[in-house]
Amino acid sequence: MTTSTTRSRQNTRARLLDAAAEVFAEVGLEGATVEAVCERAGFTRGAFYSNFDSKDELFLMLAATVGEQRVAAVRERISALAGAGAMDDCDPADLVQQVMDSGADDRLSVMLLSEIRIRALRDDEFAAAYMRQERELLASIAEIIRELVEGGSFTLRVDATTAARLLMTVWEGMAVRGAMSGDGSDQLRHAASVELGRLVELMRA
Repeated sequence: MTTSTTRSRQNTRARLLDAAAEVFAEVGLEGATVEAVCERAGFTRGAFYSNFDSKDELFLMLAATVGEQRVAAVRERISALAGAGAMDDCDPADLVQQVMDSGADDRLSVMLLSEIRIRALRDDEFAAAYMRQERELLASIAEIIRELVEGGSFTLRVDATTAARLLMTVWEGMAVRGAMSGDGSDQLRHAASVELGRLVELMRA
């Protein structure tokens, strides 16, 4: 496969994912048909099925993209704080709040992940694929925590993987509650980040 062909395929997949996010925002997961996504992206069904086996695969990849953006935003914020010298003697709870307040999560991502989990509860095969994806996200978050601990930012009473799982659980629970309460994206992120700061205080050694 040539470089130009690979780039074209990547662009097609990106446009389909963007279209899927737009259609999902309007009609939800069940209402976001392959036809609707193709029409929004300006592609044929053939183009869709040359990139994705099914709508399930498309939305799992969209969920993965949301997770990757979340991790990338966290890493970027930590790098910025480190570059500014703000990591030195920083209170761990305050550090977590600063990092998560600048995250990429919004109401749409919360709704998407909530509907995908409902889909997973009803379909064992889909659930297995989603859980593999979630384990990858967990490993990425655990690696960030491990780097912070090894760098001397703080110490924890639990291992990095356990800390990552607890942080993910609290974050997602608070985000869902914020979305149900009608909070905007900024409010949603801030409320969740405050709770994460409290959790970090409880986990500190």
